[in-house]
Amino acid sequence: MKIPHLKKKSEIKTCHNISWEDDYSWIHQDDILEVLKDSKKLNPEVRKYLEEENSYTDFHLSDTKTIQKKLFDEIKGRIKLDDESLPFKDFDYEYWSKTTTKGNYSIKLRKKIGTNNIEEIWNGDEEKEKLKVEYFGVGDLEVSFNDKYLGYSLDTKGSEYYTIYIRDINTKKLVTDKIEETSGGITFSLDDQYIFYSKLDENHRPRKIYRHKLGTKVSEDQLIFEEKSEAFTVGIGLSSDDKYFFISSSDHNTSEQYYFDVNEKDPKPKLIKKRQRGILYSVNSWDGKFYNHTNENAEDFKVDISNSLEKPDWKTFIAAKEEVLIGGLTFLNDWIIRSETSNALDKSKGSRSCKSISEISWSAMCSKAPSSSHVSVMVVLDGNPSRTCV
Repeated sequence: MKIPHLKKKSEIKTCHNISWEDDYSWIHQDDILEVLKDSKKLNPEVRKYLEEENSYTDFHLSDTKTIQKKLFDEIKGRIKLDDESLPFKDFDYEYWSKTTTKGNYSIKLRKKIGTNNIEEIWNGDEEKEKLKVEYFGVGDLEVSFNDKYLGYSLDTKGSEYYTIYIRDINTKKLVTDKIEETSGGITFSLDDQYIFYSKLDENHRPRKIYRHKLGTKVSEDQLIFEEKSEAFTVGIGLSSDDKYFFISSSDHNTSEQYYFDVNEKDPKPKLIKKRQRGILYSVNSWDGKFYNHTNENAEDFKVDISNSLEKPDWKTFIAAKEEVLIGGLTFLNDWIIRSETSNALDKSKGSRSCKSISEISWSAMCSKAPSSSHVSVMVVLDGNPSRTCV
């Protein structure tokens, strides 16, 4: 079988006052992002070459089919296919997901607290079968706060352009227009009248945040925020205490964040801290306090705390440590959990508040790891997070 060859079409390219001859620059398509949406738009010559390459590979590896399957089955055999997550307790329901030995996609389940009636609200394999598609990528699965709606986003072409759907869990009927060309994330408003999402621009970058009212046309969606810099991308999420929406805008090493109250009828995002090149920060709120995970004046990060964002008074909550990477915070009813990494080992730390000794410390050894992992917890006395014992 002959080795496939791509046709040469010489072109002189110039950059930074240097010129060179490029025989294959012709394969680049100006509308390559359109090809992601519709593969039929791929240059026919390029498609033919790729198909020939695949055939050439299959021909020369044909005698390895048996060992390929054996290796695949061995790898697959090390994965627990019939698995189930721990239930997550919401207000009225417990939610969890599971996988089976037969399917390739997860199943989302729920059970009303105090009952034994289990509902299957999402089955990825059944959804793929209904759509009759080869590729089926799930971007997000979100349930509304009133437990009535399921929001999900799908990419059925491998393009990473996600279409958002919102349907009634009981009837499985769509309750609003589908929203195309999004980054996939879905955030419900607390009153379940709206969802927030980010729209992809012509260069496949999420730079706009929209608010869509359920039951209305997409053309009526409200633009909440737009990032002007082409280098930055945006996303939106809800604070841990469900009191604020935070919009994050960032590139690889710089970030900026905005916020607005969940009860604002006409959201007007307010800037937290103006971006500075090389400075990353991420603010969250919990129990009347604001926490900022940042590398400002802290190469390996720190966590600051403030009582307000309108008149911020940032003070150190978790100080920077030399050669210790400080992780972000996870908020529970009675605990604040964080991670840190030192000496190539991950550690978990947790603080708890009460009148006297507000935290108990513990350590545990990971019995299955080749070299043991240490888990430690920060001790906070009299509610003072700066007094710690490890």
